[in-house]
Amino acid sequence: MTRYALAIDIGASGGRHMLGCVAGGKLRLEEVYRFPNRLEERNGHLCWNLNDLWSHIIGGLRACQKAGKIPATLGVDTWAVDYVLLTEKKERLGDSIAYRDSRTAPFVDRIAPEALYARTGIAFQPFNTLYQLMSTPPELLRAARHFLMIPDYFHYLLCGQYCNEVTNASTTSLLDPVSRTWDDAAIAMAGLPRALFADQPLPPGTFLGSLRGEIADLLGFDCEVVLPATHDTGSAFLAAPIRAQSSAILSSGTWSLLGVELDAPLRTEEARKAGFTNELGYGGKVRFLRNIMGLWMVQCIRHELGDQYTYQQMADMALACGSYTHTVDATDPRFLAPASMTAEIKAALSQQYAPPPRNTGEVLSCVLRSLAQAYAATVKDLGRLTGQAITDIHMVGGGCKNHVLNQWTADATGLPVYTEPDEGTALGNIVAQLMAQGQWQSIQEARACVRQSFGGVTYTPAKGV
Repeated sequence: MTRYALAIDIGASGGRHMLGCVAGGKLRLEEVYRFPNRLEERNGHLCWNLNDLWSHIIGGLRACQKAGKIPATLGVDTWAVDYVLLTEKKERLGDSIAYRDSRTAPFVDRIAPEALYARTGIAFQPFNTLYQLMSTPPELLRAARHFLMIPDYFHYLLCGQYCNEVTNASTTSLLDPVSRTWDDAAIAMAGLPRALFADQPLPPGTFLGSLRGEIADLLGFDCEVVLPATHDTGSAFLAAPIRAQSSAILSSGTWSLLGVELDAPLRTEEARKAGFTNELGYGGKVRFLRNIMGLWMVQCIRHELGDQYTYQQMADMALACGSYTHTVDATDPRFLAPASMTAEIKAALSQQYAPPPRNTGEVLSCVLRSLAQAYAATVKDLGRLTGQAITDIHMVGGGCKNHVLNQWTADATGLPVYTEPDEGTALGNIVAQLMAQGQWQSIQEARACVRQSFGGVTYTPAKGV
């Protein structure tokens, strides 16, 4: 009997239910359900519709039952930093305000960034959970008794077990990356109630238990809930079949997260100033990486154009206008949530006295070249900070499908770029579950199976570039 693992993989623009199993020595994936996810304005803030997401989680589980493919285990992964607050009865308090909301602006200067980095190793971002909690109305904090990251909230709804998983908890800037426990000093710096963090985070691979009785009755089946790396980048890094410790991993999607796996956090002042963060990974690893704006910039331009073009068409438009080589800083927070991404890019170019792009193709060429240049700078900094030269890049996630960005990345970095697999986050989620089921005995075995199961494309630097 086939033992399926179900990844409920939710991103900023949509989610899907992906079944995975091993058959004939190879990993097999099957998408059984897909659904949209978009920010909504509510009470003056950008928010997530968690009720809608929950209905889709149930809808996807029903799709598994209808297909006759009942998972033995399931796990949820999402984006990082966002959370919910619960009452003593574990009822949700207030809206789930999204990280792209501007509410944290008055609070980001209240803590010395070097002191916080020395404790948590998390790079400053205005949307870090710590600042979000600081900006939460005091009456809500007083009423709150429990704190859960978004995927852990859904795990609670599914199986009734309350916990935070460590890879996502590490993104809060409230966790000690060595002890992997909540950091009392960071919590005190932020002036947050210590009681919100009474339970220490759990590692991926932990079995939480079976579905709640009412959920199992509703679906007509039961299964075990297993913690994956609930931070989608943590799952993506696990799915990358890296060839050596000198390989960099690039999770390419709405965000671009580029870094390496380390055995211990690197919390030097030099690393902080360079914008690197120490997020926790599967199996005790540290994901030492830099956040880069990513294909969010392309997604915004697509929406501004009425979603009339596919991403493949937009990549081709960029290539056709590839002679436009002017770039912007793809790590600049100005691109986090502008009223118009196209207008913001043009404004940034104007401030650099660059000639304005004449059409959408040149805007897209600017974006993709800017990302490639940001990747090249990051690779160089990784080598300098870790003392180990990077030999290649493994790109995972939906960005693998952007052939133009992949080639321009190889050209800009001067390194081979391996694109495998494009289902990085869901696959990493499934790998963690299958390892918990006993399918493999080590990360190395799991990654070897990933490498054998998915054929990728290798992009080599163009000669003379």
